[in-house]
Amino acid sequence: MSELYCNNCGHRNAEGSNFCSSCGQPLERPADEPSTITFQLDQASEDEVVVDLQDVGPDGVMLVTRGPNAGSSFALGQAITTAGRHPDSDIFLDDVTVSRRHVEIRRTPDGYLVRDVGSLNGTYLNRERIEEGPLVNGDELQVGKFKLVFVAGGEV
Repeated sequence: MSELYCNNCGHRNAEGSNFCSSCGQPLERPADEPSTITFQLDQASEDEVVVDLQDVGPDGVMLVTRGPNAGSSFALGQAITTAGRHPDSDIFLDDVTVSRRHVEIRRTPDGYLVRDVGSLNGTYLNRERIEEGPLVNGDELQVGKFKLVFVAGGEV
């Protein structure tokens, strides 16, 4: 077997896939083929992300360090910045591990506040599951399989 086609959307998926990479539906497998799941431990990456703080600006940014969008940056210039799998999200994270409306980053007079908005897989701030918490320079936010780093450019 070299390819699997999704019965829901018709998307062609790689061999060994258990779920459709387009719509997230479980893929049907032949009865004689065993169902398995593979886990990979999170290991430190040797890749470095270098940020010129002059390019950040006063509002700060979220940098994607792990996941399909690694290397992307998103400005936090609005009062509320949304992140999720919904195409209208300010930070669009296209993966089934991310809820459509996953998290909000709110700018307050005291700094930035991150809040999970009812996601299924949870939101993690510095590897601890949170419902809400403050963001400070260098914090790591995990949304699904994406890891984002908060970089403050000016006074927050």
